[in-house]
Amino acid sequence: MIISEDKAVSVNYNLSGKKNNQPEELIEQTSTDHPFVFLFGFGGVLPQFEEHLAGKKKGDKFDFNISPENGYGNYEQDYVIKLARAVFEIDGKFDEERISTGREIEMNDADGNPLLGKVLSVGPNEVEMDFNHPLAGYELHFTGEVLDVREASKEELEHGHVHGPHGHHH
Repeated sequence: MIISEDKAVSVNYNLSGKKNNQPEELIEQTSTDHPFVFLFGFGGVLPQFEEHLAGKKKGDKFDFNISPENGYGNYEQDYVIKLARAVFEIDGKFDEERISTGREIEMNDADGNPLLGKVLSVGPNEVEMDFNHPLAGYELHFTGEVLDVREASKEELEHGHVHGPHGHHH
């Protein structure tokens, strides 16, 4: 069976990446005991990830790159902003437990959409936040192997995710 629309796919991979001509670094690694399992064609993964796996079958190896533009976007300096400390006050007191350098904080934009931001610095009057995706600007490099390809069940197709071993469980 080959990887195509409505298939449940299980892969083992190493994801490494490099940013701004820096050396490539390991970002994520799966294993045969804990593979990455997804429904092909449901938009749950990067489109080029699917494109590179389309047509492969169990046992096939892969090795491909995805540019920042086709991955998580280029790093945008405009997404680094300074917010008044008052934004992070609860009952008039600055939230020192949650707001510290290096922490990731879930916030909402003006329309109520969730955003994840990383605290870059905390000053006396403002907090500098980076709202870029953590992998923005990275050239992604995937290497791995297809472990399994099967027909997705009716329930998996209805729910839009894989059920059972290594997939989503209710």
